[in-house]
Amino acid sequence: MTASPYTSIAEKFGVEFDFKPFFKIEPLTSREFRTQRINILDHTAIVFSARTTIDAFFQICEELRVKVPETMKYFCTTEAVANYLQKHIVYRKRKIFFGDGKPESIIGLIGSKHKGEKFLIATVESTTKDAVTKLFEKENYDFETAVFVKPVPQDLKDVDLHSYKLLVFFNPADVKSLYENQPEFQQNGIKFISYGKSVVNAMQEAGLDIEISAPTAEIPSVAKALELYLSKNN
Repeated sequence: MTASPYTSIAEKFGVEFDFKPFFKIEPLTSREFRTQRINILDHTAIVFSARTTIDAFFQICEELRVKVPETMKYFCTTEAVANYLQKHIVYRKRKIFFGDGKPESIIGLIGSKHKGEKFLIATVESTTKDAVTKLFEKENYDFETAVFVKPVPQDLKDVDLHSYKLLVFFNPADVKSLYENQPEFQQNGIKFISYGKSVVNAMQEAGLDIEISAPTAEIPSVAKALELYLSKNN
C-alpha cells in the first residue's frame, strides 16, 4: 500500500489496491536512435520532461561519441528534472532553465530571449504528440523531436485481471501491454478508470468501455475518480 490518498480511500471504503506496473521505461539503443536520423549537435537547446530521458540522452551521446558543448542550453519542465542534470554535467557551467511542471511554463522560459535557439525535444516513444511538442508547433519554434526512451511491456501473462473489479490506466502503453500479454482479453464486466486524453483514445481504439475519465473540472485526479466510483458502487 502506498501513502495517502489511496491509503485513506482504502480505509474509508474497506477496499484493497494493488499497484502493478504494466510497462517499464527503457532507453533506446544507439542503433535504434540512429534510425531517427537526428544530429544532436545541430541543436543549441535541449528540452527535458523526465529524468529517464536525461539518462538516455547522455548514454546515447557517449555511445555515439557526441561531445555536448558547454554552450548547450537545457530547458526542463520542473526543478527536480533540472537538478537531475547534475548527475551528468557540472551544473554551474551550463545554462539551465526550469518551469513549474506545466508545459506552458517552458514557453514562458523561452520568451523572446531564447526563441532563436534550435531546440531538440527529448520524448518517450508514443503514438501521440506530447503537450510540449504541440506548444512548440503553435509558437513556430525551430525544433525537432527525438525519442530517447520507450515503454516495454511487463510480464503480466500470469496475472488474473478478472480478479479485480476495477483497473486504472494512466498511459497508452498500459493498453498496449494488456493486449501483448493477453491478446484474447475480454472486458467482461471489469470497470476502467482512465487518466489522460491519450489513454482514452487508446482504450476506445481497443474497444474498452471506460467507467470514469479524468482529469475533468469535477474529477481532477484518479483519487477523486476512485472516491466517486466507490461511493456509488461499494
